[in-house]
Amino acid sequence: MSIQVSPQFLLALMILAGVATLQFYKGRKLNLAMMQHYLRSIEEVVKPKDKNYIWVGGYVGFRAYYKINEGNIENFDYTLTLLPRQSILYFPVSKLINRHDKIYFVVHPHSKIKREAHLIQKGYYRMKPKIENEELMQKEIVEVDGVKYEALFEKRRDVELLREFLQGFSRIKDVKHISLTPKTNVLYVFMKPDLETIEKDTKHIVRFVNERLRESPFDS
Repeated sequence: MSIQVSPQFLLALMILAGVATLQFYKGRKLNLAMMQHYLRSIEEVVKPKDKNYIWVGGYVGFRAYYKINEGNIENFDYTLTLLPRQSILYFPVSKLINRHDKIYFVVHPHSKIKREAHLIQKGYYRMKPKIENEELMQKEIVEVDGVKYEALFEKRRDVELLREFLQGFSRIKDVKHISLTPKTNVLYVFMKPDLETIEKDTKHIVRFVNERLRESPFDS
């Protein structure tokens, strides 16, 4: 049994293949340029003494591990994941599922974090992240410049510290989750990155760790 294919179908298939190929090269170039910009902007701020990178899926991002050992910062790590702009077919699906580009900062200070605290943008997560000992923590809704966050904390002053931290970002609504975790002794920031403000926001994170976390607000 033979299947007949119309010339119109073949033409449409060829056009789709051509558009997909063009989008691949265009999207790949754009994502690589964005990765280079984020990497260069962040490194100019943190000035790592040693660094290591791991690619994440080719053209959609990477993980960076920086050894700092200066001020109150021991290590400064982050993961950047971009939407697959090189794929004309998967991009709309990824846009629906992942919504936007993402960056996850994990900063290891020299000072010791002794209590856990989180600010999670209300309504952002489809499935809320698992937080150890969540049932033992206090909860309330706080509002920062019109954006609502769920606060989980052991002591209220830690929420105020994170709230102050949140107010220093360029676009508060782009910050989805920040936390202080004693088990791993890290400051965590998950946000939607922006090419124009990444350097300013990275400086803000570094300043917060060097100044506010160095003041040892967790000693009692």
